[in-house]
Amino acid sequence: MDREIHVRGHFNGLKTTLLFALMWAIIMLIWWLTGGSRGTLGLFICIGLATTFVSYWFSDKLAIASMRAQWVSEQEAPGLYRIVRELSARAGKPMPRIYIAPTMSPNAFATGRNERHAAVCCTQGILQLLNEREIRGVLGHELMHVYNRDILTGAIASAMSTVITYLGYSLMYFGGSSDDDRESGGGNVLGLLVSMILAPIGASLIQMAISRTREFDADEDGSRLTGDPEALASALNKIESGVQMAPMAQTAGTQSVSALMIANPFTAEGLSRLFSTHPPTSERIARLMQMSRELRAAGAVPGQRISLH
Repeated sequence: MDREIHVRGHFNGLKTTLLFALMWAIIMLIWWLTGGSRGTLGLFICIGLATTFVSYWFSDKLAIASMRAQWVSEQEAPGLYRIVRELSARAGKPMPRIYIAPTMSPNAFATGRNERHAAVCCTQGILQLLNEREIRGVLGHELMHVYNRDILTGAIASAMSTVITYLGYSLMYFGGSSDDDRESGGGNVLGLLVSMILAPIGASLIQMAISRTREFDADEDGSRLTGDPEALASALNKIESGVQMAPMAQTAGTQSVSALMIANPFTAEGLSRLFSTHPPTSERIARLMQMSRELRAAGAVPGQRISLH
């Protein structure tokens, strides 16, 4: 009875293009201010492109391995399979592989270079914390990350951020290539300060802008896919409380996957909130509740389209 849902964008291509243009502008600004050689710039662009390829092509394997997640069969997780199969069919897209990560910190993420090589992963904690309706809301959100090609965007943004950061580090140790600057000893100070301080911060902020924008979009699109924004709002509220009680251990692996997760898996206090890759949960919930009110006004009844039991 359910008609296929059209996967739509939110001018994601334009947003990404503008953000990437800003990142490249930062790279060129560093190069110009420090008098860096074209060879040095070319080297780090090559590093960034190589990082992009690896992180994009092997993104699913890297993320799954970082979380020590295991693939599960339909016999082992019939409820997850039923929800993912239904939502994938509604979107008219292939069904991704399903994994479970052995951690009690509640969270979930999607990964993969495209919709045919995608995977969704839930932690043991989120499966115990949420009811089936709320898990459906979470999985709708994660599937839309795949269908909107957010994984590709995140991989490219991460690689470009690496270019900016390592270019700044190299200039901190080796300086510019200008003989005059080396002789004067002070002509490169402004450029080095930009490289050492502003470049890594700028790269991180742009990455966060990309991530935060796409979290809001996935909330909206995922709720349109499920027809139940209140379920996702309830899930986000429980996940935030659950993370405070059982935050994920910060390792190199979990740090690399944290931006993919539906909510920040680490406790965020003080200035660390400013640098979070996720928007405030309260703001996300407020938007979802407003969406629910709009659906009700339009005659839709959230949560009653499909029986979950």
